[in-house]
Amino acid sequence: MVIGAGTAGLASAIRLQNAGFEMEIFEKESGPRGKMTQIKKDGFTFDLGPTIVMMPEEYMDIFKSCGRNPKDYIEMVKLDPMYNVFFGENLERKYEVSNDIVKLTSMLGNISTDDTEGFFRFLSDIYTRFRIAEKHFIRKSFRKPSDFFNPKTLVQGLKLKTFDSASNMLSKYVKNKDIQSMFSFQTLYIGVSPKKGPSFYNIIPMIELLYGIWFIKGGMYSMAKAMEKLFLELGGKIHYGEEAEEILFEGESCRGIALKDRDISSDFVLCNDDFPYAVKHLIKDPERKGKYQDEKIDSMDYSCSCLIFYFGLQGEVSELEVHNFIISRDIDKNLDQIFEGEKLEDPSFYLFFPSKIDPSLAPKGHTGIYALVPVSNLGSAKYEYSAKTIEEYRSAIINRMKKIPGLDNVEERIVSETVIQPQDFKEKFHSYNGTCFGLQPTLTQSNYFRPQPKWKEAEGLYFCGSSTHPGAGVPIVLESGRLASEEVIKDYGYE
Repeated sequence: MVIGAGTAGLASAIRLQNAGFEMEIFEKESGPRGKMTQIKKDGFTFDLGPTIVMMPEEYMDIFKSCGRNPKDYIEMVKLDPMYNVFFGENLERKYEVSNDIVKLTSMLGNISTDDTEGFFRFLSDIYTRFRIAEKHFIRKSFRKPSDFFNPKTLVQGLKLKTFDSASNMLSKYVKNKDIQSMFSFQTLYIGVSPKKGPSFYNIIPMIELLYGIWFIKGGMYSMAKAMEKLFLELGGKIHYGEEAEEILFEGESCRGIALKDRDISSDFVLCNDDFPYAVKHLIKDPERKGKYQDEKIDSMDYSCSCLIFYFGLQGEVSELEVHNFIISRDIDKNLDQIFEGEKLEDPSFYLFFPSKIDPSLAPKGHTGIYALVPVSNLGSAKYEYSAKTIEEYRSAIINRMKKIPGLDNVEERIVSETVIQPQDFKEKFHSYNGTCFGLQPTLTQSNYFRPQPKWKEAEGLYFCGSSTHPGAGVPIVLESGRLASEEVIKDYGYE
């Protein structure tokens, strides 16, 4: 059985059902969830969480692995430009970032010809590291110490040069501050500062440029519904409105889960609940927690959270792209405040216009705007996310939005509004400290040092999701589901 119909839970259940297992998913909500869910209000439809589609092959692979045509389940559209990035006191510096080599070279050359040459050397360097990581780290799990601590793997690990930070590595190739910021903020996609995250995570902007950014018609939730459809077609069962309250053990073996009104037995349990929450709250026996006792869970490093406003606007906005990033006037200070728990004085934020590419997501003649502010998680924030604080952040981003052509009168045009804050992520998704991306992917919380799919403290228990190896972000979480399913298959003999 699987706990949770999130991205990794569905992905692993599909692969196991296709391999011959009889799989059942127990999900506390009323439909396929995780953060890949929807908000519907006043005729507007928004993805609640992830919105940027990278590595499209990862999305398609789950269908191909079952002999299905992905086009029968999801429709993907490539975006060009991929996004706009705005800088400056009055957001006067606007860059259209494309993965078309001619457009990209022209955009970079208009900023700095010297840095254009340096940037392409940077891409070459990080691509080499990506190929190493993909083969030796991302697409494999580490069941035992010798899987990681062996000469071959350690030599490959040294080639990744992970002791440098993402932003510092880029600065060795590029001196222009706008270009540096333009291609380092992407580590925030996985909840870590480019100033602290290992340089390996520069693969994120590289992946954007080499493979493009895509949009799934109907929004990211269409992917969740497509996976649900495939799982049910394969004969799997989903029990919605059924929350796992405890993972049950007999001796050193996992034997099932406890729901509110009954126990369910199973040969194994694959848990897609957020790893820190699951170990702390679903595993009651301290012996079965192993090294992840409550004190250990509390002391680990966690990713940032997000404050997200979902605005419904009267009228259309033609001047912006589907994805837009507004960079703080002092990005270094902004990043420090996010991860040191300080209140943000000048937040960076992200604007997503889903109805610009899919008009079905807003009423005719209207525009939906998803406005995301990276903020401190509940464990690190030195302030409360009170109504007053949320209004302060709202005012800050609205005032900046007014400086963008096409949004000068944005506040007067708002006809619908919803907000999701860190406490909501904690309560609705069991996200520890209200984080949006699970455990921070620091050097000591990555690869072998990150929670692995197979649980060492009990036979028959497995984990998947953003806090487990290989990490956060939808494509990587899909990979987490694959790795977890492979671990189950190793133990239970199906091929």
